[in-house]
Amino acid sequence: MTVRFTGKKPSRRAFLKGTLASTAGVMAGAGAANAAGPDPLITEKQDWAMGTGDGVDATPYGLPIRFEDDVIRRNVEWLTADTISSINFSPIHALDGTITPQGCAFERHHSGAIELRKEDFRLMINGLVDTPLVFTYEDLERFPRVNKTFFLECAANTGMEWAGAQLNGAQFTHGMIHNMEYSGVSLRTLLEEAGVKPEGKWVYVEGADASSNGRSIPIEKALDDCMIAFKANGEALRKEHGYPARLVVPGWEGNMWVKWIRRIEIKEIAVESREETSKYTDTLADGTARKWTWVMDAKSVVTSPSPQSPIKHGHGPLVITGLAWSGRGAITRVDVSKDGGKTWETARLANPGQPMALTRFYLDTEWNGEEMLLQSRAMDETGYVQPTKNMLREVRGENSVYHNNCIQTWWVKADGEAENVEVS
Repeated sequence: MTVRFTGKKPSRRAFLKGTLASTAGVMAGAGAANAAGPDPLITEKQDWAMGTGDGVDATPYGLPIRFEDDVIRRNVEWLTADTISSINFSPIHALDGTITPQGCAFERHHSGAIELRKEDFRLMINGLVDTPLVFTYEDLERFPRVNKTFFLECAANTGMEWAGAQLNGAQFTHGMIHNMEYSGVSLRTLLEEAGVKPEGKWVYVEGADASSNGRSIPIEKALDDCMIAFKANGEALRKEHGYPARLVVPGWEGNMWVKWIRRIEIKEIAVESREETSKYTDTLADGTARKWTWVMDAKSVVTSPSPQSPIKHGHGPLVITGLAWSGRGAITRVDVSKDGGKTWETARLANPGQPMALTRFYLDTEWNGEEMLLQSRAMDETGYVQPTKNMLREVRGENSVYHNNCIQTWWVKADGEAENVEVS
């Protein structure tokens, strides 16, 4: 394709118009002597237009079309001994917008995903309360309903990257996250129904699965924005996400979002269970560990271009896109660097940031085969700025696994392929 320069940069519209015209010739030339001939996909009737398609009941529950069968959750076999106590990753490199389809939302299990019928569900509230209560699923449905959209991020998301660039793909480095609209009951409503005694300072939450995954939560958080959710994205929770009901703890690490929730005990002190002592604490360089690091700090990642989403369309207009989030509030700004952090450009937010929810950002730019070191840097409404990996290491050493919210780097090569590298 030839572009005539007239003293000013051609517009994206003009460039794409020329690209489309030349593409038609290339496509026609794939199997024809005349490369400039007409595009058969335009000029000839295709098979899909010469007969009838599937009827309305072919798939009573709609499924993705087979051409998108690569957009799936994936695990990394060597991360864990088996898949019962393990994790897989959301295909964030292949999604757009902010809402994660339930079928793509990552899983984390401590003893496997259980099947629990609504009829067998019970939620007990006991301990330091005026009236111990047990709720059925139908009981929960009778309380005033709330709908809120939040991200859920595993505390170990990006954890393998502490020691350097490890996993080659945004799905694997940052895919322990999803963002869904939850429908359910405010936890405050249920606690007020039972009546929390003044000495009650903590809630201890357990699930109905074999691990129970018990976690302690300060009463202030429980009474603030926590939910008991029984729907996600408008439909029932999936089995792997805690059907029929789970706890939602906005902005805090995902292991606190107890699935298949069965009991909430009001206590004077934290239980200090296995999942908040030997696990989910941050080991520091001097061998000590910091605990109660519940909040997920501001973070972002470029999802395309990235190792699993290389540039395939050739030179010219390029959309750089990614996700940003913060457990402390709304994302207010995302900057993108194409040179490893030497210079930054402010990206466009698809919509104003929402507290504790994913924000989609875009940078519309031009690419002509130059190598790039792509990074993104998020800022939230508290003024917090996403740090580099070296900034985190200076405070926490290199022994940590949890709460790695460092700036990520993709090396985009001249052929459009990308690789995970470290530029700290």
